[in-house]
Amino acid sequence: MSVIVFTVIVVLGAYFAGLLGSLTGLGGGFIIIPLLTLVLHVDIHYAIGASLVSVIATSSGAAAAYVKEGITNIRIGMFLEIATTAGAFTGAILAVFLPTQYIAILFGLILIFSAIMSLRNKVEDVVTKPSPFATKLKLSGTYPMGNKTVAYGVTNIIGGFLMMILAGLISGLLGIGSGALKVIAMDGVMHIPFKVSTTTSNFMIGVTAAASAVVYFQRGYIHPAIAMPVVIGVLLGAVSGSKILVRATSSLWLRWLFAIIITIIAIQMIYNGATGKI
Repeated sequence: MSVIVFTVIVVLGAYFAGLLGSLTGLGGGFIIIPLLTLVLHVDIHYAIGASLVSVIATSSGAAAAYVKEGITNIRIGMFLEIATTAGAFTGAILAVFLPTQYIAILFGLILIFSAIMSLRNKVEDVVTKPSPFATKLKLSGTYPMGNKTVAYGVTNIIGGFLMMILAGLISGLLGIGSGALKVIAMDGVMHIPFKVSTTTSNFMIGVTAAASAVVYFQRGYIHPAIAMPVVIGVLLGAVSGSKILVRATSSLWLRWLFAIIITIIAIQMIYNGATGKI
C-alpha cells in the first residue's frame, strides 16, 4: 500500500471517527484504533499514540466552546485531573509492556461497556445540599438552562476521585478519552448534573491524554505519518458532527447507531486479540 493511499484511508476513517465521536460525545478513539489495527494492520501501540494526539486536539477545541458558554465546571475539572493524569501516566507505562493481544481484548470489553452506557437514559440529577468536603473545596456551581440558571451541589468526592484514577488508567492503556467512565464518576457517583459532567469530562479528556502521550512519545510510538492525517480527519469530522447535532431534534437514533457500530468493532477486537492476530 502506497503512502498516499494509506493517508487518504486514514483521513477518511478519522473523519468518520470524529463525526461519530462528536455526535455521541465519546470521542473518536473508539473508531480510530480499530481502523488502524484491524484494517491497516498498524501496531496497536502506534494506533494508541495517534489516537491520543487526536483526543488532545479535539478536546481542546470543544472544551473552549463549553467553557465560554458557562457550562463546564473548571474547578471540578482541575481537581479531578489530579486523579486522571496520575492514572493515565501509570496506564501508559503499563501499556508499553503489556502484550498487544491483552490490550485488544480489554479495548473490546471497554467498547461494549461504552455502547451500553450510551443507551442509558440521561437525566439531570441536581443536588441542592453539597457535602462538607465539596463545600470546603468550593466545587459547587451553576449552569445555564434555557433562560434560567441552575445551581447544583456535589457529593461523594472521594468516590469520584477514585473512579477518576480508574478512568485515567484505562485512558493511558487504550489511548481513548474514557469519557464514559468520567461521566459515570461525575454523574452517577458525585451527582453532578449530566450536562455539566459531559462538558467537564470533555474539558478533562485532553489533559488526561496529554499525560499518556508523553510516555508514548518518549517510546517513539507517536509517528507523524500516522498521527497527522488522524488529527486532520478527526477535527474535520468533529466540526461536521457539531453542525449536525445542532439541527438534530432527537439523539436516540445517534446513540443506537453508535452502540451497534461499537459492538461490532468490539467483537472483532476481542476475537483478533484472543486469536493472536493483533
